[in-house]
Amino acid sequence: MNQLLLRSNPKLCHQGHFSFVLRSRFFSTDTITTPNDPLFHRITMVADPKVSVITVIQKWLQEGQRVMRPDLNQSIKQLCKYNSFSHALEISEWMRQRGYGQTVGDTVVQLDLISKVHGLDEAEKYCYSLPDHHRTHLYGTLLNCYVDRTHLEKAEAIMQTMKELGLAKPVSYNLMLSLYSKMGQYEDVDILMQEMEDQGIWCNKYAFKILVKAYAVSSNIEKMEKLLMKMERDPRINWKVCVAAAKGYLKAGFTEKALTMLKRSEQLIKGNEGSYAYKNLLSLYADTGNKDELYRLWNFYKNKAGFDNSGYSHMISLLMKSDEYDSAEEVWEEWLSVKTLFEVHIPNAVITGYSKKGLWEKAEAFVKKIVDSGMELNADSFDHLASGYRVGGQMVKAAEAIKKAISISKPGWKPNTKALAACLKGLKGQGDVEAAEELFNTIHFDQMEGYDQILNGETPEIVDIGEEVSAEE
Repeated sequence: MNQLLLRSNPKLCHQGHFSFVLRSRFFSTDTITTPNDPLFHRITMVADPKVSVITVIQKWLQEGQRVMRPDLNQSIKQLCKYNSFSHALEISEWMRQRGYGQTVGDTVVQLDLISKVHGLDEAEKYCYSLPDHHRTHLYGTLLNCYVDRTHLEKAEAIMQTMKELGLAKPVSYNLMLSLYSKMGQYEDVDILMQEMEDQGIWCNKYAFKILVKAYAVSSNIEKMEKLLMKMERDPRINWKVCVAAAKGYLKAGFTEKALTMLKRSEQLIKGNEGSYAYKNLLSLYADTGNKDELYRLWNFYKNKAGFDNSGYSHMISLLMKSDEYDSAEEVWEEWLSVKTLFEVHIPNAVITGYSKKGLWEKAEAFVKKIVDSGMELNADSFDHLASGYRVGGQMVKAAEAIKKAISISKPGWKPNTKALAACLKGLKGQGDVEAAEELFNTIHFDQMEGYDQILNGETPEIVDIGEEVSAEE
């Protein structure tokens, strides 16, 4: 089941090392693959980046099987989803060496992978080693690599080359708009926008979003509204563009205009965007402080999307952030009445909310209610409770909560390092050295990172509780 869950939801396997940890934990070429598995499945089961996937292909050939281009292309695509770029590059280079015939698409993929694995210098060497008829098709990919790494000078240079060769396309302008916006160079955004208008390059929905966001971040409401007027009747505008405008209005203090844009955004949501889109809008309605609109959308979302654990968790977190504690617990009670399975991240959203505000008594009472009801909390629950105790100055209680978390934790789990350091420091400051030593001796150092500072008598920099407690979704 775990294997199926992770493979069917690549979003769970992301961000480099985390992807490797998950895949290493659940997959092994020795135990999972079978002679009947397709080649791409065998390849993507190799989790360790130090192990070559070419051995899998060679074994496949030894079994008398043919290596087909579609299987290799599918493997590269799947590996990229898991951020296994080095393995994907191995296959790409193997295909080139074996004479599979380098198409333009192959060279584009290989350039991008070289950039990700070996860096820009090697990507440039590869690009300029190719014949002219291949190279010209790679300038756009090279531009994307420069933008990805915020390399302005090289991005501008390659963009100029593309313009001179007549290769600059709307997507190229979008990339430059994105780069200028990301770097806060809003004058360059305006200059490029004017150039696009002069050359009759009409903005697509991606450019609209970039521009609206740029004007919103720079609080240039006048230019943002002029752009919105141009977009008014454009069928390509999506809900995200309106959300960017709403954020700009909120930042500038125009709450009513923000509400108008949010309502328009609702009308542009398509079926497959529902859950993600509505959670974004719920957050913004909460930011407006208009509770009537927040609850209106919440009730609409529940009726339209149906039961959604992540929606309940999100709504609870928003209400907690807005100090609507009774309402948050009402949503919790509602979830209890309609749930099919107990999901611990839902009550953890309540515990986290109280803990961020230092309301340890409320967090404590809520935990007691859950435990007394027979529902099972996890290590994160008590770790979040400990953070609440710490913010409230209850260091002894925080130590007990951390010990409880460690006692019920699963292998590999670890308490928040900075919160733990603060707790140890607080106990020592209160003169309770015995409690500090007892907590210190509870930690399983072989399973955790970052404790070398504590061992050396140092305390890592303490951050706000809002940064300590990770999101449950």
